[in-house]
Amino acid sequence: MGQTSDTGPELKTLFLQALSFEGFDGGAGSRYQAKREVHSFWYPTWLAQPAALVPNSRLLDAPADRLSVQRTLEIARDYELIILHTSTPSFPTDARFAALLKADNPRALIGLVGAKTMVDPNGSLRAAAAVDFVCGEEFDYTCQEVAAGRPLASVKGLSYRGADGEIVRNPPRPILENMDELPFVSPVYRRDLTIRNYSIGYLKHPYVSLYTGRGCRSKCTFCLWPQTVGGHRYRTRSAQNVIAEVRWIKENMPEVQEVMFDDDTFTDSANLARVEEIARGLGELGVTWSCNARANVPHRTLEIMKENGLRLLLVGYESGDDQILHNIRKGLRTEIARRFTADCRSLGILIHGTFILGLPGETAQTIQKTIDFAQAINPHTIQVSLAAPYPGTALYAQAVENRWLPAEPDFNMVNDQGVQLAVISYPHLSKEEIFHSMEVFYKRFYFRPTKIWEIVKEMLLSPQMMRRRLREGVEFFRFLRTHEV
Repeated sequence: MGQTSDTGPELKTLFLQALSFEGFDGGAGSRYQAKREVHSFWYPTWLAQPAALVPNSRLLDAPADRLSVQRTLEIARDYELIILHTSTPSFPTDARFAALLKADNPRALIGLVGAKTMVDPNGSLRAAAAVDFVCGEEFDYTCQEVAAGRPLASVKGLSYRGADGEIVRNPPRPILENMDELPFVSPVYRRDLTIRNYSIGYLKHPYVSLYTGRGCRSKCTFCLWPQTVGGHRYRTRSAQNVIAEVRWIKENMPEVQEVMFDDDTFTDSANLARVEEIARGLGELGVTWSCNARANVPHRTLEIMKENGLRLLLVGYESGDDQILHNIRKGLRTEIARRFTADCRSLGILIHGTFILGLPGETAQTIQKTIDFAQAINPHTIQVSLAAPYPGTALYAQAVENRWLPAEPDFNMVNDQGVQLAVISYPHLSKEEIFHSMEVFYKRFYFRPTKIWEIVKEMLLSPQMMRRRLREGVEFFRFLRTHEV
């Protein structure tokens, strides 16, 4: 059972991103739990963080490593504690995989983590008979205590099956305040993951992504993590701590071409001095980097970021209609977004813009307005998603109240191939119309002569980019065909 600690037998622990749909990127957390337009994988950072806290643990990302079910079971057989990350779309397959793990290794203790288990711990345990416990809140130290052998009854932030089979819910775990307490995740990436398996179409390859804080002050009704796990208070690592981890990456992972800061909003307006301090530190290291950003970063801050290695911003525009932005409490207007985007273009900062179709207030006319807006501001690349009412969000509550969702309680957010479905339907706009509008959006944005020429020029400048874009083009056309049926 491993070495004995003060709290009991230390458990040999596996943190597992389990197999789900082919090409399904569970590592992306709530942002896009579906098959992507092109082959992409984010790092399983939410599992890497507790893995960094648990001595002698292992992080296994089965989808990214393209492992078979049998090979994954063979690896998991050597562990006494197995902790899986799950999500609302992937939960049914994760529950089935947990059953396979338990059948193959009956003595293993199996737990689930993720927003799904925090929002519905009792339902998660009832629906997954092979699972022994689930975690709520920020689960880093919860996992650490279970792995150290503490009795489940004494671990805060945990729900578990009692001896009589009844579900017990322990007191919540206090939110983590000092983010510098957490160890770096990058050493876990290097130790356990194959770095070249992780690729995103708009980032250099290979890349590394990590968080410099948790929480988000924005109140967007659709966004899952701030409304469940992270909270609406942005708690940050110190600039010195962030720079130290990037320095470690540069010294120990020299193959990395770009560092991506995946905080919900790295450029939070109350933390611009910190952003600028981090940027200057990265500039001294000579690192290329990217980050998530709101479309309101001041020109002067953008200048400092660009001068110190910033290459690209991932920006959630969501819609080109101001009323929809108001409906979802985005806290921004299209006028501000246009000015911000023009500033980025003048400074040579690339933008990957994200949009969502089917949000409250959506009509055929607002969809066209958003497409026109996207063409006008012309981000370098885009991602178009369908409104996803995750349980635990204000959007979900609103959709239930207004009966915009299917009547069955366990509706699917992805189909049996892992492709995202439109689940919200309005009296004036069906979910089928919303689903097929994604295909229209992509075609009207990318199949313009000016955008095609942009992509061709990018390919002509680099043989590596030529190969990459050709592969992605084939995958993209396959994706579009799924929306033509």
